This record gives sequence, C-alpha cells and structure tokens, in this order.
Amino acid sequence: MKTTEQSRRHFLQVVGVGAISLAGANHSSAQVGSAGKNKKSTPKFELGLASYTLREFNLDDTLAMTKKVGLKNICFKSMHLELDSTPTQIRDTVQKVKDVGLNLYGGGVISMKNDGQVNQAFDYAKAAGMRVIIAAPSYEMLPLIDKKVKQYDIKVAIHNHGPGDKLFPIPSVALEKIENLDKRVGMCHDIGHSKRYECDPIAETKLCGDRLHDVHIKDVSAANKDGHAVEVGRGVIDIPMFIETLIKMEYDGIVSFEYEKDAKNPLAGLAESVGYVKGVLAAIA
Repeated sequence: MKTTEQSRRHFLQVVGVGAISLAGANHSSAQVGSAGKNKKSTPKFELGLASYTLREFNLDDTLAMTKKVGLKNICFKSMHLELDSTPTQIRDTVQKVKDVGLNLYGGGVISMKNDGQVNQAFDYAKAAGMRVIIAAPSYEMLPLIDKKVKQYDIKVAIHNHGPGDKLFPIPSVALEKIENLDKRVGMCHDIGHSKRYECDPIAETKLCGDRLHDVHIKDVSAANKDGHAVEVGRGVIDIPMFIETLIKMEYDGIVSFEYEKDAKNPLAGLAESVGYVKGVLAAIA
C-alpha cells in the first residue's frame, strides 16, 4: 500500500503542475488512485474560506487574500465582524464583501453556551444575510437553537473540535444529540479534528447525510491528538476520497479551507492547499 506522501507524489505526477496551479490552466482528467476510477457528476458544492485562517490580518487584507487564492465564499470569524457590531457596521462590512465580489455565507465558530449568545448569534447572522451559523453550543441550548432555526430559517452547523472537545469531538457524537431536532440543525465537519480523534473523517462525513451543512477542509500530520496542521495534500487524510464522498453525497454547501498553519504568513500554504483541492476536483469530476 502506498504511503500518504507517495500517493500525493503520484497525484501530482498524474495531474501535472498545471492542474495544481491557481492560474486556471487546463487540468488533466487522469485517474487519481481510487478516487479517479469513475468519472463523477459536477460537484454541487463550492469552495470557500473560514476567515479564522487569516486571524492575524485585518478585514481588507483578509478579503484581498481570499480573492488572491481564487475563492469566492467566506465565513467570518468574529475578528473580521464582531458579534456585537451595530446594524450599520454589519451593513457596511457586508457591502464591502460584496464590492470585492465575495459571498459572505456564514459566521463562526460562534459560542452558544447560554440564551444570550444564541439570541445574539441569530440576530447577527440575520443582519448579515448569512445562511449558516457555525456553532459551538452546549447541550442545554439545543432546544432553543431548534426553536431559532425554525423562526429565522438559518441553519446551525455544530463544529466538532476533536481531542479536548468534551461535548462534540466528532460528528457521530453530535448527531446522537440532535437526531430529533429540525434538519436545519446539523454539522460543520472539521475533518482534521476527526482525524486527530483517530476517527475516519470519510465515514463520519457519510454519517452526517442531509445534516451536513458546512465543511472545514484541512490536513494534519498524524492521526492522533499530536497531529498538527499541514498543507492540504501533505498530511494523512485521503483528500481525493473525501472529495469523491462529498460528490457522491451530492453535498451542495460550502467546503471552506481552515488553514491553521503559519498564522502570520499563511498565503503560500493556503494557496497550495486550494490548488491541490482544485487539482483533485479537476481529476475526478
């Protein structure tokens, strides 16, 4: 069996450097391991950015860098749009996002540990026109969240945080807690944290079914709690198989890069990660 790094090198050889670049050159449609055996329909999902990736940068730089790596969708962490922003501040920020040609589709991760935080999160998301809240709730707040998604018609996607997360370390744990709630209460599956929890992120993704409302795509160095963030394609997650799984599921949300490495200088690694995933898509779609 090939190691992850051998598989990555094989992928790069098959697809070619041009397919990995962000310049939009012609992509090879050669097969990529198990993910390339059968051609799939056009993916229904789009790529985006979790702005926590650019947590060390201001709003203007964050928007410019998101555009630079060829992404069109963005989910704001609070440092780029504070939760207690006034309606005017929210309106002005949303307009700035639109003016540069980006889509502000969601916000998070947002804590939902009490009534005030839940109410604030929904009002914030509504004012910004967000479709989904990426959330870190407590068990006790789930009934209120269920009520709010019906009232606001805004999805809530619980973000799993792997080792150290005592509430929702992996999607399967969260799904047990929300199985009787409105289907708009679902998951933001962070595949890196699932891998660090020593679980199969592909199997966990399949379990989400129609409750998969958002994805944080990343790669990690090891399948244990000591695994750290690396460029997508350089770690231990089978990214081509993961992408193929999303296509088979007909997932139609956003797959957002949450690149946590090199916080002060992330652009090169983020660009490589985006290019790798676009190369995978070109090879298997």
